[in-house]
Amino acid sequence: MTISIHTRFAFSLDKPTDVLLQFEAADIPEHEILSSSLDMTEAEHRAHVPAQDDIGTRIWLRAQGDFEVDYQARVRPIRQLAALETLQPILPHDMPGEAVQYLFDSRYCPADKFQPFVEAEFGGTQGGARIAAIKEWIESHFTYQSGVSDARTDALDSFVERRGICRDFAHVLVTMARASTIPARYVACYAPGVEPPDFHAIAEVFLSDPETEGGGTWQLVDATGMADPAETVKIGVGRDAADVSFLTSFGPNNFRRSSVKVSRED
Repeated sequence: MTISIHTRFAFSLDKPTDVLLQFEAADIPEHEILSSSLDMTEAEHRAHVPAQDDIGTRIWLRAQGDFEVDYQARVRPIRQLAALETLQPILPHDMPGEAVQYLFDSRYCPADKFQPFVEAEFGGTQGGARIAAIKEWIESHFTYQSGVSDARTDALDSFVERRGICRDFAHVLVTMARASTIPARYVACYAPGVEPPDFHAIAEVFLSDPETEGGGTWQLVDATGMADPAETVKIGVGRDAADVSFLTSFGPNNFRRSSVKVSRED
């Protein structure tokens, strides 16, 4: 399956300002990037730098005035897929160093506060079965609703409200996974079928690899149910949304508009 992506957005800067962007499909073994193009307004400074865990890239800009981005790509996902419920947990002392950071609390994911709840609600499960149960719980208890959360909303706020957007669903799943001693990270991505069409956010959890003895595998999980892992294109990963915002401005900016179109090619 080939996924077609077309992203456009625009903003303006009243004075010279540093801006960090992350919106391109990650060039990683899970994807085959068949074609891509990027048209951006000229800037005083522009440089690509590696993103978190070397998944994807970020673009540093120093610019002033009106700025527009037009990005297109055709990508074929080729990742390992597994039945989530069948995957076993990895004991903490057996986890590789790169996974350990995703056990800890982060800005939007206060996992420690959720430990009593996950044990009471999902105590009879472990590993992939625990993640599948958490996903099902979120799907049945949360309502997808725009405008009820903002940049300050964390997983505990969303848990109380029981509503939000993809960002909030992902934060809750990541938080409950970490509270279950399962490494989990936040994934910014593109996926067809997302409504309303936009940058999407899902979770990714680290469990035993059924194909490699003693190995681990990162598996995508979307608590909104909108994104199919087989058709999802990663932009980047992080501890939570703060690490993979598509636009981080180190000074005032006026965001003007955005458009994200993702579709399957025949």
